[in-house]
Amino acid sequence: MSRLYGSGGSEVAARVARELRWSLLDNAVVDAVADRLGIAPAQVAAREERVPSLVKRLVDAMALGSQEWLTPIAAAERPPTDEQLVEVTRHIVEEAIARGPIVVVGRGAQAMLAERTDALHVFCYASRPALIARVMERDNTSAENAARLVDDINEQRQQWVRRHWNRAWRAHENYHLSVNTEWLGIEGAVDVIVSAGRRRFTGLSPAG
Repeated sequence: MSRLYGSGGSEVAARVARELRWSLLDNAVVDAVADRLGIAPAQVAAREERVPSLVKRLVDAMALGSQEWLTPIAAAERPPTDEQLVEVTRHIVEEAIARGPIVVVGRGAQAMLAERTDALHVFCYASRPALIARVMERDNTSAENAARLVDDINEQRQQWVRRHWNRAWRAHENYHLSVNTEWLGIEGAVDVIVSAGRRRFTGLSPAG
């Protein structure tokens, strides 16, 4: 389940998982990745689906180039690279899938799992005014701040997917189903996705 920020996609995913009686893998990824890498969850949350600045990329490149000069302690203290975050996330997603049917939210899953034939890729979207209105109501924030969040976060997600998988995040061909949550509403979007999931995966037993 990929989603524009402000589309309500995470809420849709949670309800779809509940309706299908599947597991949900959303924010729990943050804790799992942090645990595997031995860092604070806040460090993962601050970096996932966000591309680093040019300065940060140059610093990382120089650090990697001189890694042989680092002591073991200094090397251990270096924060993980984005590539390491992606790789650990991939392992966690694959382990979760192996345990049974699951709804995966974001994290480049539409690219990460693109070669799997047992996946249904969904994209939740809405018009920019609708995205801003939802963020204003949900976060109790101003129109100006909501607009900044919508534009910045969606641009970061787009760049993240392009950088790590060289794919266009919003391109229709990357998804089996694109759902307009502004038009359908949350419940309507859930109904459409659940129906498609049951049709596509008839015979799969629910997790748990």
